[in-house]
Amino acid sequence: MITFIALIVGLITIISAIHALRNPNMLTSILFLGSMGLSTSILYLLLAAVDVAMTEAAIGCGLTVIIFLFAFRQLKKDRQ
Repeated sequence: MITFIALIVGLITIISAIHALRNPNMLTSILFLGSMGLSTSILYLLLAAVDVAMTEAAIGCGLTVIIFLFAFRQLKKDRQ
């Protein structure tokens, strides 16, 4: 059962990564990047790597998305 769930979460990770790369809207790409990081942390949790999952959730999903959103907001201000 865990293998099936890990397969589904892995597919969600791959689909999120492809959408993050192919989407022309930068804000949507940043959100897909966040969902990719979250699904990766869930995958690590399913593989019993709790410390890696917590680090990925805090840094890979949380902090990186916040920094990208802040940079995106600054870019929008510079264009105006």
